[in-house]
Amino acid sequence: MPEPFVPPAIVVGVDGSRAAVRAAVWAVDEAVSRDIPLRLIYAIEPHGTGPADPQDEARRLASAELAIRYAVTAVESGDRPVKVEMDILQDRPISTLIDASRSAAMVVVGAVGLKLFDHSRIGSTAAALVASAHCPVAVVRGSDRAPSADPGWIVVELDESPDSAAVLQCGVEEARLRGAPLRVVSSWQSRYTDVHDSQAVADGNRMVRAQLDRRLSHWTRRYPDLDVRPVAVHGTVLNYLAKHAKSIQLVVIGARDAASVNELIGPSGLAALQNTDCSVLIADRQRLL
Repeated sequence: MPEPFVPPAIVVGVDGSRAAVRAAVWAVDEAVSRDIPLRLIYAIEPHGTGPADPQDEARRLASAELAIRYAVTAVESGDRPVKVEMDILQDRPISTLIDASRSAAMVVVGAVGLKLFDHSRIGSTAAALVASAHCPVAVVRGSDRAPSADPGWIVVELDESPDSAAVLQCGVEEARLRGAPLRVVSSWQSRYTDVHDSQAVADGNRMVRAQLDRRLSHWTRRYPDLDVRPVAVHGTVLNYLAKHAKSIQLVVIGARDAASVNELIGPSGLAALQNTDCSVLIADRQRLL
């Protein structure tokens, strides 16, 4: 028997944390731009093999309902025309979100939460979701400080992979959606890592920027008002992100670039981007809707 059709939505994992609420608010623009619902999901971790305590079950359900209401209030306070759906499910959070991703346009989670995420396991948890989700995944960072008057950059990490064109398109769409400057970054390494030749580095950067300019020409012709710049990085993109983290609101990378995904959502990325508003969106051409 075929599975029932589930209309696409922007799915947000909610757990009662501030990070999850920020993720829900961040996701509103994604839902509005696609004219699809924002679906808030709270997963109640199932008990072990022993009998369930009815009072404990009631407390956990009450906590779930409170967390959902808290997120809905924050979303509705933005006064955006978004349809909000709410689900409280009895399952493990990762399993729940992976299952929801089968019909979702995007899954959005906070970088640090009460139950779904914590500082010690963000890498493995986010990596599991990214590896198994059937749609783009956004890991939203944020702080409680007042937002800047200037929108932060959207940064796209571009390589030569087959998915790179779709990843660039995703970055362009995010920049236009959020009224933000776009920085398209490509990294390269010196052939001889033990020799630092400033002229060779300058020549290498110039060559990489020229290649990026060619790849960006379609988008600059299509959207002449888009603030987009090619950036050549001699070294690693993470170093560039760490240096400019306070100016960046979102990094877009391809899901199949395993090294970059592991770097950005693993311990190195967590350390480099902590206390910033630099979120990460992981997507590829197979998952973009």
